[in-house]
Amino acid sequence: MTTDLTPTPVNPDSLPKPSGYSHGTLSGNTLHLGGQTALDADMKIVPGGIVEQFRQAFGNVLTTLRAAGGVPEDLVSITIYLTDIPDYQAHGSEIGAAWRELAGPVYPAMAGIGTTALWQPEALIEILGVAVIPDERLVQPRP
Repeated sequence: MTTDLTPTPVNPDSLPKPSGYSHGTLSGNTLHLGGQTALDADMKIVPGGIVEQFRQAFGNVLTTLRAAGGVPEDLVSITIYLTDIPDYQAHGSEIGAAWRELAGPVYPAMAGIGTTALWQPEALIEILGVAVIPDERLVQPRP
């Protein structure tokens, strides 16, 4: 097991360049995945509603996970912040299909939390998580 617990930022080049935060922080084998909204590469929230925003936000989480050598099966916890819980619930089957497309049949511990607003006013969802990545796949981020 990796014993270096020094927190190391994980910031994939394919995601918007962070300023004042990291997309993820690796400590030992534990990757803390920072909150991801539906920002695309142009730093704009994707249009189209909660399903499209879920797909983008969760895709951003998975991009950071993969940059550290992780796979969806390594996720141990996901927290989803929502500005409109009934809208999310109304699209549950579509969101579930998007989850299975992106992560397969993996369901870690989860929480859905309602909030009045997120950092970007047009954001409907923010997803963060925790993953534990086995040594044999762990990729140490470059400084």
